[in-house]
Parts: sequence; C-alpha cells; structure tokens
Amino acid sequence: MVEAQSWTTRRMSNPRLDATTAAASAAANDQLIDIPATPPGDVRNNGIYAVGSRLSPTVLTALIIASWYFSNIGVLLLNKYLLSIYGFRYPIFLTMLHMIACASYSYISITLLEIVPRQHILSRRQFLKIFALSAIFCFSVVCGNTSLRYIPVSFNQAVGATGPFFTAIFAFLITCKKESAEVYLALLPVVLGIVLASNSEPLFNLFGFLVCVSSTAARALKSVVQGLLLTSEAERLHSMNLLLYMAPMAAMILLPFTLYIEGNVASVAIEKAKSDPFMVFLLIGNATVAYLVNLTNFLVTKHTSALTLQVLGNAKAAVAACVSVLIFRNPVTAMGIVGFGITTLGVVLYSEAKKRSKAIQK
Repeated sequence: MVEAQSWTTRRMSNPRLDATTAAASAAANDQLIDIPATPPGDVRNNGIYAVGSRLSPTVLTALIIASWYFSNIGVLLLNKYLLSIYGFRYPIFLTMLHMIACASYSYISITLLEIVPRQHILSRRQFLKIFALSAIFCFSVVCGNTSLRYIPVSFNQAVGATGPFFTAIFAFLITCKKESAEVYLALLPVVLGIVLASNSEPLFNLFGFLVCVSSTAARALKSVVQGLLLTSEAERLHSMNLLLYMAPMAAMILLPFTLYIEGNVASVAIEKAKSDPFMVFLLIGNATVAYLVNLTNFLVTKHTSALTLQVLGNAKAAVAACVSVLIFRNPVTAMGIVGFGITTLGVVLYSEAKKRSKAIQK
C-alpha cells in the first residue's frame, strides 16, 4: 500500500532541486571574502588610534599623564633656564615664539591630523570675543614668563596656586556669582599660605612677585570671561580650536610690544644663534613644549576627566617646586615649605567645597 504524499512533501523531496541548491550554496561560500569591520568615525579620526590600538587603556592613560607632567614642568624649567640662567632676557619675544608655535602646531593637529573636528569663527562678534580672550591670555603668559627672571620656580608655583582665590573674586565682581560659606572659608588657607611663603622666601623680589600675582589673576580672569563670552552653543569652541584662533591673535598683539620694549630682539637672537647654535635648539624645544602643555591638557581630559586634570594640577605645583629646587639649587626655608603646603591644602579644600556646593545645587 503506497502512502499518500501531499504536494508540499513531493516538492521538498525533488532530488534535482536539492542538488542544484547545494551546489549554488557551496559556490557562494567559496566566493566569500573576509572583510574586517570598519572602525567607527570617532576612532578613525583619532590621531592616537594607530599607536593607542597597540597599548592597553591603562598604559596609554599613564603615558598621557606622564607626558602632561613632563610638558607642564618642562616648560617652566626651560623658561627659567632661558630667561634667568642662559641670559636670554626677552620674555615678550619668548612668549610670541610660544604663540607662533601653538598656532602652527594647532593647524597641523586639527587640519592635517584631525585630532578634533575643525570649527570656524561664524561672526564678527565671536571674533571680537576671542580677540579679547587673546589679549588677556598673552598678558597672563608674558607676566608669568617675566616673573621667572626674578623669582625661583618654587615660589612662582606657590603664588600660582592662589588661582582659585582670584577666580572667586572675579566671578563675584563680574557675574555676581556667590559661593557658599564653606567655599569662601576654604580660600583662607590659600591666602595665609602664600603670606607665610612670601615672608620667608630667601630670593624674594617685589617686582617678580607682583608680575607673578598679575599672571595668576589674569589667568583666573580669562577663565571667568571665557565662560561669560562664549556661552551660546554656536559660539562655544573646543579648547584645541580656541587655541588655534587665540594663538595667532596673541602673537600679533605681542609683536609691537616686543619691538617697542625689547628693541631689535630678532637681530640679537640671530647673532646669539650664530655664536651658539644650541640656543636655536633651546628656543624650538621650548616653544614645542609650550604647545604640548595645551595638547596634553586636552588628552588628559579626554582619557580621564576634568576632575582628574584638576587633581593633577594641584599636585603639579608641588612636583615642579621640588624638581626646580633639585635642579637650580635655590635656597628654601622650613617656613616657606609650610606656607606652600598650607596653600596647596587650601586649594584641595576649595576644590572639595566646590564639588559639594555643586552637588547640593543639583
């Protein structure tokens, strides 16, 4: 007795159809090409992708932080050596070289290497705001470099640690922003420490101290003004793009001042370079490290967080002071060390108080 088959059963059991399908499948498998997955856009545009892909995230982060310390401390030591020991006493011209290097390296990093997407200035109003920031920026850097001619790096860093004090003052005066009582109380040890350090500094110089304070205050003013001017999403620029536009503006601002105050500094520099070619290496290396300070600031924030950058900044002042004492052998006193320690502690307390204040407001 033959079992009845349905139409579906008979169709699926066609031996010629099965053979044809199997042959086609085998041929298709033979022609498959193993194409690797395309990296995402943010990875393809990352200039560190080629190197960073070979390193573990922990090792890469450690290298970036080490580079941050090297560049931040290195530029201080090189500035001190050039301006105070080597005898190149032209801080405005040196700052202008820094700005030219920052503009050149920023163009290469953004336009050619595409580390970050290129942003453009969209209006005359935005241009004027960036120009105002450039003026404050170059004033701060010139004052900071000038102070290194007259005071040790260790004392320069102690004064620079008072930045939060000036930031709180300018935020109140310009934006009428009031902080909590805990934040203001945390600023007291910042001021007390620098008073103790100043009174006990063996190499204290009044002019060097005043220009260093001016540099610290201008740096704080820039941060407040930047937050006030570039507020809209259309005008807000990435830090690397902001440097790309600020650096050439700052160089143009500094050019007439270096010609008027420091005289024919270009010919002097050329004559010194002819007699000592090592000076060319010093100037190029110094300007390159000055740019690396800004680049590593961006990389540390990208691979860690803004809070980590703040913590590293608090520790950097102490590390730079210790390294400078070991290299330049400038005398220090026990009271100066205590004053620097109190100022650093005040900065840490201020940072913690600010975090708690923001958490409460949220």
